[in-house]
Amino acid sequence: GGRSLVRKAAGIAFEGWDSTTSNILAEVEMEEEPPLGIHRTALGIYAFGREEYEIHDGKIVFAKEGPVGVMVPEKNAGARTEPTLGDLRDALIAAFGTDYGLHRVNWISRFTDMSRQATAYRKGRVLLAGDAAHVHSPVGGQGLNTGVQDAVNLGWKLAQVVKGTSPEALLDTYHAERHPVAARVLRTTMAQVALQRTDDRTEALRDIVTELLGMEEPRKRIAAEMSGLGIHYDLGEGHPLLGRRMPDLDLTTPDGPLRLFTLLQDARPVFLNLDAPGSFDIAPWSDRITLVDAGYDGAWELPALGAVSAPTAVLIRPDGYVAWAGNGMQDGLQEAVNSWFGPPC
Repeated sequence: GGRSLVRKAAGIAFEGWDSTTSNILAEVEMEEEPPLGIHRTALGIYAFGREEYEIHDGKIVFAKEGPVGVMVPEKNAGARTEPTLGDLRDALIAAFGTDYGLHRVNWISRFTDMSRQATAYRKGRVLLAGDAAHVHSPVGGQGLNTGVQDAVNLGWKLAQVVKGTSPEALLDTYHAERHPVAARVLRTTMAQVALQRTDDRTEALRDIVTELLGMEEPRKRIAAEMSGLGIHYDLGEGHPLLGRRMPDLDLTTPDGPLRLFTLLQDARPVFLNLDAPGSFDIAPWSDRITLVDAGYDGAWELPALGAVSAPTAVLIRPDGYVAWAGNGMQDGLQEAVNSWFGPPC
């Protein structure tokens, strides 16, 4: 978690920026119907909604009954105590002049835009992941994605080191790959929070950004970044696939059609041969790498990048990222296999 005792005990610094905004998030019961939907005010953004809703003509229509989900900004961004019903009531009255008959809180929490990151994800035998490694505003819902990808990136590397397949130095690639990703998430969420301000100058900036997002190229890039699909690990020069998330292709195999991601369910590396069977020899690593001969006739397209040339073979790590991609040659294949999955026994 963000208050990680492990991180503190290991003496790993947690550098960044203090909070400038604070919001209370709660599920409550009210006697009166609040103005459902999202509201921009001089004090900030307020939101009211219910779990039950339908979409009609592109608009959300909420149910007429049931608990109300509430998000309200607070004046004090530095509060360290747990929020209370009284805090929520005060915030509602400050913005709307009423608390809408608020009488029960089912659950309540507080979130801020504090943005901090551990200076090291590894210190000896101590490794950090998720909120212990990085905290930021939840805007855009990027925190869960980032934390899960931390764990998946680290998990297979830990397994190989524990089994003795790979040297301990493999664990250093965890920080090298994941630290820049979270650093970028911190910057993008800080920018998103800045765009939520309600002063006239920010409104002007938001109008310009909205215009940019009406264009295909900026929209694709921002979408790829917020979804985590545009991540690119720096694994050197080579095919555009190198260091990027492998697309989930519909493959044809001797055993019938197959979705590529089903090959990763065993958390083993996969060597996907799209050339003639036997074109590549990875027999020395057959105990740890799954070889699949397959065909694919569709387009190769990556988030943010667009169309790329079709490779003849791809070495896919257990976390779904490409460790090597071939263009009819085997240049660099042995080095990539040895580097990521250890030398042959």
